[in-house]
Amino acid sequence: MTGTLYLCATPIGNLQDMTPRVVETLRMVDLIAAEDTRNSIRLLNHFDIHTPMTSYHEYNKVEKARQLVGQLQGGQNIALVTDAGTPAVSDPGEVLVRLCQEGGVPVTSLPGPAACITALTLSGLSTRRFCFEGFLPADKKEKRGVLRELSQESRTMVLYEAPHHLVRTLEELHEVLGERRITICRELTKKFETVMPTTLERALEYYKKEEPKGEYVLVIQGKSQEEKRQEEISSWEEMSIEEHMAFYEGQGMDSRTAMKQVARDRGVGKREIYGHLHVEGKLE
Repeated sequence: MTGTLYLCATPIGNLQDMTPRVVETLRMVDLIAAEDTRNSIRLLNHFDIHTPMTSYHEYNKVEKARQLVGQLQGGQNIALVTDAGTPAVSDPGEVLVRLCQEGGVPVTSLPGPAACITALTLSGLSTRRFCFEGFLPADKKEKRGVLRELSQESRTMVLYEAPHHLVRTLEELHEVLGERRITICRELTKKFETVMPTTLERALEYYKKEEPKGEYVLVIQGKSQEEKRQEEISSWEEMSIEEHMAFYEGQGMDSRTAMKQVARDRGVGKREIYGHLHVEGKLE
């Protein structure tokens, strides 16, 4: 009989956030796969859990995942824990989950703490629509591409950052996004938890004077619909009306429909577009 993989969320700082269900599961399973066994042993000792552990981390995630899937297929039940928070969120656990699915191994999640959701709810920014980016890529070219994408993002954005990279990341965000509201969350659920609603510019001024300490979650305001609309208008205005018409007609629109869309894009009446094209001899 195939075993089950349990994704067990662990506290991101405050040990009282550990759920009874996770404690019971960690005691019940045959093996705990932990991102860092040295960190996890302190958690297990606190809750008097004596289940054997094995390491599962970024540098062995593929080879070790295959091994763990084999053990699961052999009937063992395994719990996956990360250093803090929910496994498989910005975490090598996603590889193990995928291989379990491919291998017909049941996977279930025991919900609990997640720094990204905790910060989002504390941010004071819109929570109806949001995107989670995790840590920005280390590769400079890849990072530039991600930042370009984020510059057009209208949803609230959630990022993670380490203290020694914080100032540089704030500089890059300000350069690409311009002035935006941001809530900087530090040491969530811990003794020195800090939630700072501010702007990118003010955050930069602050952290150039104050040394960043602790782990950070950055919650950033998305581009407003009005900003996006103004950018669209500016891009259309760079085209002539004839080019604008040709753009839509090239997509298969008839002249009448294209004219309506051009007028809508430019924020003018359809008659104005018709009059221009008639005078220029583009319409009969």
